[in-house]
Amino acid sequence: MVQPEHEELSVRKQCALLHLARSNLYYEPVEVSAEELALMRHLDRLYLEHPYYGSRRMTVVLRHQGLLINRKRVQRLMRIMGLEALAPGPHTSRPHMEHPRFPYLLRHLEIIRPDQVWASDITYVPLERGWAYLVVIMDWFSRAVLAFRLSNTLSVEFCLEALEEALGQWGPPEIFNTDQGAQFTAIEWVAVLLAHEVRVSMDGKGRWMDNVFVERLWRSLKYEAVYPRAYADVHEAWAGISRWLHFYNHQRPHQALGYQTPMHVYHTGPGALAA
Repeated sequence: MVQPEHEELSVRKQCALLHLARSNLYYEPVEVSAEELALMRHLDRLYLEHPYYGSRRMTVVLRHQGLLINRKRVQRLMRIMGLEALAPGPHTSRPHMEHPRFPYLLRHLEIIRPDQVWASDITYVPLERGWAYLVVIMDWFSRAVLAFRLSNTLSVEFCLEALEEALGQWGPPEIFNTDQGAQFTAIEWVAVLLAHEVRVSMDGKGRWMDNVFVERLWRSLKYEAVYPRAYADVHEAWAGISRWLHFYNHQRPHQALGYQTPMHVYHTGPGALAA
C-alpha cells in the first residue's frame, strides 16, 4: 500500500494520508498462538463490559467461565493490550518517573464550546494474527474524532502523528486532557502541546470517569466495526475503522447532542444544541 519509491509523495506523507504510523513499515510481527489471541479477544470484550475490572477480578471471572488461567498471565496480556482498570488505585496509569506531570484542570469546569477541551486515548484492536493499537484525538464538547492513527506498536510516535494532524487541521484547543499513561507524559508529546500554548491537563486519582466519552466510542467502534469484521491485518483494519469513524463523525446521531452528529456540532458550536 505504501510505495517507498513514489516520485511525488514521501513515505511520511503516504502514511499520513493512510492514517498509519510509519513504524508499521518496519515492524515484524511476533508469532502468537491462536489460543493466546482468542484469550486476548475475550479479555477485550470483558473489559468493554466491565472497564473497572482489574487483573484479579478478570482472573476470577475467566475461571468461573471454565478457563484454566492464573493472574500472572492475565496481567501480562493486559499489559500487552494496554488495559488498565478504570478505577483509582496506587498503580493505575503510572507515568515514567522522568516524565513531567501536570495538574488536573477540568474540576468544576463547564465545557460549553468546541476546541475548549480535547482528549486522547488508546485502545487495543484484535487482528486475525495479532493486534494493533488505535489512538484518537477527540473534542469533548462535540464528541468529534479530529484525528486518529493505527499502529502495530504501542509507542509515542503514532500518538504524535495523530496530534500533529489534529493541530494542523483544526488549530489548538485551550486544554488537552489525558490520563498519565507513558505515551501522554512523554517529553515529545508534552513539548508539542506547550509549543502551541495548550494547557496540559492530566487525570489524577479518582478522576477515571473523565475518560467516559472515549470509552463509549471504543465500545461502539468495537461492537459495530471491529468484532463483526475480524480484520486480517493492520491495513484492512485501517480501512474498516476509517469508514466507521467517518460514519460516526458525519452520519451517526447522538442523543446527548440533540440527535445531531459530532461534526455538525463541532462546526456549528453551542447554538446547534438548542436547534
